[in-house]
Amino acid sequence: MKPLEAIIFDCDGVLFRSHRANLAYYNCIFAHLNQPLVTDPLSDDARICHTASSPVVFERLLGREQVDAALNFAETLDYREFIPLMIEEQGLKEALTRLGQNYPLAVATNRGSSMPEVLKHFSLDHHFSTIVTSRDVAHPKPAPDMLHLAAKRLGVTAERCLFVGDSELDVQAAVAARMHFVAFGNRFEGERTVCSHTELAEWVMCP
Repeated sequence: MKPLEAIIFDCDGVLFRSHRANLAYYNCIFAHLNQPLVTDPLSDDARICHTASSPVVFERLLGREQVDAALNFAETLDYREFIPLMIEEQGLKEALTRLGQNYPLAVATNRGSSMPEVLKHFSLDHHFSTIVTSRDVAHPKPAPDMLHLAAKRLGVTAERCLFVGDSELDVQAAVAARMHFVAFGNRFEGERTVCSHTELAEWVMCP
């Protein structure tokens, strides 16, 4: 692996355990539109709610004709009401502090406008040099646009970045961006798989 110059993190499933928050958010929208709720947290529908951008979620679960109505209602919601349902991953702050002493850090997430508020709520915003969300690019993950933009903002080439993700969308985006990938958790494989942020920091700092 080429020497690293920056580290980019996905949000959901990497920085936070956010399944409960995401399902509560989307079910609020589905209920408003009189559509079926997602009740099984292990279902494919729940996985989509957890990994895809909102337009993709609405198109796949509600149909294209409902996307505009869902997006319009979503704009009226304050995601801060759902943030308390999120759980910060163990050892995250310590790992970010350690990694940030040697590398610029970024977030690249299919979330939209909620990301800055989430980081602020957990007092993590100062760790990251830039945040790239689905609203910043024409094509969200699995397209590489988000990772390319994050690398550009950090002033490094994609090949010298490490992306930490937990989903198939993250793997595909990293491959398309020609970026090193570490799989967080046991769901997907990367050049390295880690089960905690402590393990991630140990591996990066002591290769």
